Amino acid sequence: MFPITRIGPSRYSPTRSRIVIHDGVVTTVATATAKSPSLYDQSRDALANIDRLLSEAGTDKSRVLMVTIYITDIAGKAEFNRAWDEWVDRANLPLRACVGAALEKDDLVELIVTAAVDAGSGAIERLRPTPSDLRRRD
Repeated sequence: MFPITRIGPSRYSPTRSRIVIHDGVVTTVATATAKSPSLYDQSRDALANIDRLLSEAGTDKSRVLMVTIYITDIAGKAEFNRAWDEWVDRANLPLRACVGAALEKDDLVELIVTAAVDAGSGAIERLRPTPSDLRRRD
């Protein structure tokens, strides 16, 4: 049986993980840190947060399998697409779905990402949470 590695907690809640790794797959969630009124700016910020989280998990955007995007105004999808087109690894295109949704507070975009991570890379062992990890905020 493959272990489940949970890295956290999230900066949003002590009851949520930042990153979960199981069977060579990383799952993480990100929103923008800066709550700009611009969907484009929030999208760029959220995607930068995804880069940081993937790096923490021992992988990168070239290994992304699937991204689910929630945006508050689907009519603004072109703004997200502009940020996406600047960010995505064009040599390794992931699956992607974009959905209009009500989000909390000033969030205009939220991303759920799954990516591959090599079990032999040592990333999973390196990321086993310690008591200090469980107290750390991202």
